[in-house]
Amino acid sequence: MRNRIALAAAAAAGLFSLTAVPASAAPADGTPTGPAATGAGEACADVKLSGALPVPPPGMAVRQQVTIGPDCTPVLGPARLVSKAGPKTEAAATSAAAGSTAAGAVTSGTRQVRSRSEMYDCCNIRMTGLYTTSSWDADGTTVTAVSTDATQEWNREPWNAGWSLESSGKSTDCLTDCAVSHNEAHAEFSYQGLFDPSGDWYANTHHSYVTLNADGTASCRFDVELKHSFIGWNWQRGCE
Repeated sequence: MRNRIALAAAAAAGLFSLTAVPASAAPADGTPTGPAATGAGEACADVKLSGALPVPPPGMAVRQQVTIGPDCTPVLGPARLVSKAGPKTEAAATSAAAGSTAAGAVTSGTRQVRSRSEMYDCCNIRMTGLYTTSSWDADGTTVTAVSTDATQEWNREPWNAGWSLESSGKSTDCLTDCAVSHNEAHAEFSYQGLFDPSGDWYANTHHSYVTLNADGTASCRFDVELKHSFIGWNWQRGCE
């Protein structure tokens, strides 16, 4: 219980490194008319958001939401340290945290880290998402093997409309015998459907970066770029 309280207090105290680049955005001319514009509020152009999260103890996840607020500026929500699968998993994670070093390092063995970057509209419907899973072996001084997978998800509408994946990719700068391994994934999405029949208005681009260290620690960093958006859209990111 003491360790669980300490973990929650650390999150509340802002232990996690969180940054947000002010959105370069302004009301845009040519806003689509019809249902998309009704009650949507102020339109924002060229919104760019960034942030970083550390990897929590096993069985735990770090979650954070960034909402596009008034004047198209980002409103940074708190970083939340949560259990991935209920009280039993949380108790196991607390026990594991008690037996680890303060930095969460391990001397040897295989670790895995997952990242997620998701964009939601003001009705909390997920529009686009980029997800990565990285596994790495480390002996305390060297990253001996690395494997990273990336997947993408997007919301479709009836009649073959909605969001579409335009391009995606991933890269790793070092796969074996590394002091540190930097892993990247990218996904670019377009939209053509009910809210914009032209297909020229919306585009979401996600970038995820995962750093894997020889001591078993890791971190997640994210960027998202929105061609056009509205007040109330929110970006949800996580690392686990």
